[in-house]
Amino acid sequence: MKFKLGFSGLRWTTPDLDEILGQLKETGWDGWEIRQSLDWLGSASRVKAISDRAGVAVAVVTGIGISLDGDHEMKERNKRRIDFAADVEADTFMFMGAGRPYGRASTPDDIRALADLSDEFADYASQYDLDVCYHIHTSTTVDSREEWELLMRLMKRSKLCIDVSHSAFWHYDPAQSIRDFRDRLVYVHLQDYKDYRFVELGDGGLLDFGAAMKALEEIGYDRWVTVCPSQTDLPDIEKMRRERAYLRKLGY
Repeated sequence: MKFKLGFSGLRWTTPDLDEILGQLKETGWDGWEIRQSLDWLGSASRVKAISDRAGVAVAVVTGIGISLDGDHEMKERNKRRIDFAADVEADTFMFMGAGRPYGRASTPDDIRALADLSDEFADYASQYDLDVCYHIHTSTTVDSREEWELLMRLMKRSKLCIDVSHSAFWHYDPAQSIRDFRDRLVYVHLQDYKDYRFVELGDGGLLDFGAAMKALEEIGYDRWVTVCPSQTDLPDIEKMRRERAYLRKLGY
């Protein structure tokens, strides 16, 4: 296995980093994904020191508040998060699209605006030799296989995060999507889904996770694969244990 296994901080609003990153290490994860506000996290040097002390790397820092209107404040806030990502030595900066337009489908112009924003972020991050990746996600600007494929044609410098659950929602076989976008893929999300909420891997039956992981091996993928925690009421450490146990069962 060449890729590293991360756990997303998606559901940690105001975490005690020393405690929760210690739990990550204890349960067998290699790193974590930062979703929190910078005013909670503090300085990059603080976060890097805590991560190093726990023995877990920062895989990714995520963007916030994306819009397609060219808003200066939105761009600057995300550029500060790109600065932060570089300082904590994250592998990638990741962001999603804007909210889906109300009452209508996205237009090709909407998707072009997203592609242009993606490439602007990628250009900014290039000073740090840091990749920027667009994270496919339902109910955002791009919300179908066809729109995703259009974005990939328009987006020139930004890379790609495939969340296998959202690929499956669009009836695009996740393993095939991994093969199709192998040249742009720099980050992977794993989630499972059942009864209108995200659940532990294997509990939802949404897709064949083993096939998706094998596809990553086939293409020689060697970067981060990150699990997004469920929306169940389990304690964080139990989610970490269960998700890690599931991946071990698959051979990872």
